[in-house]
Amino acid sequence: MRSEKATHFQHWGLIDYQEAWSRQEAVFAEVVAQKVHNRGLAEADRQATRNYLIFCEHHHVYTLGRNGVATHLLLDEAGLRTKGATFYKINRGGDITYHGPGQIVGYPILDLDNFFTDIHLYLRYLEEAVIQTLADYGLAAGRIPGLTGVWLDHEQQRNPRKICAIGVRTSRWVTMHGFAFNVNTDLDYFKHIVPCGIDDKAVTSLATEIGCTVSIPEVEAKLRAHLAELFQMQLVDEVSSIQ
Repeated sequence: MRSEKATHFQHWGLIDYQEAWSRQEAVFAEVVAQKVHNRGLAEADRQATRNYLIFCEHHHVYTLGRNGVATHLLLDEAGLRTKGATFYKINRGGDITYHGPGQIVGYPILDLDNFFTDIHLYLRYLEEAVIQTLADYGLAAGRIPGLTGVWLDHEQQRNPRKICAIGVRTSRWVTMHGFAFNVNTDLDYFKHIVPCGIDDKAVTSLATEIGCTVSIPEVEAKLRAHLAELFQMQLVDEVSSIQ
């Protein structure tokens, strides 16, 4: 059975985090189930596993990864209500982060057997797609050794600031969760957490860095193209059932 690089693109719009998480889990489970089913079949009878790339935005929400520290959320329940935000403990890697309007959240659900079985390379490609997108806007972004994500002032580090957080989960080489890219994000919400458990570095957005609001669809189109090129995806647009 040949590997399948066709990747089904869906845009879920502005969606509640819990609903998106449940939908992700369902798609992820289908892909994993197909892989398990294939193992009991002759090579000629196996069906290629499907790959997905999902973009969306969320209402204000804080999420804590499985290795995160609960005290990195600096709000109690009353404080969350005041900010109109929710909080979830979830099964991705990483610590605490924020999602909200004006942020591109990407959920690649990929069978890495269709691409490459290297989690380190997978994370670097997600970062690289954002780095290349920022370069399209004249910004030099990059990585800081030992810290996942994409950063501004990553070399001299006089004022390093994070613009994209990444946290993933994998099982049987199938991925879920993904990245959160701050475009027009309200950065005040980051003041109520220790972002990704890092208390000595700032958070920024594309709009903050270039001094004006940016078209989300424009940024999404650039980001999509860079992801497709890096992963050699053959993107197939699908109409989401979410309205």
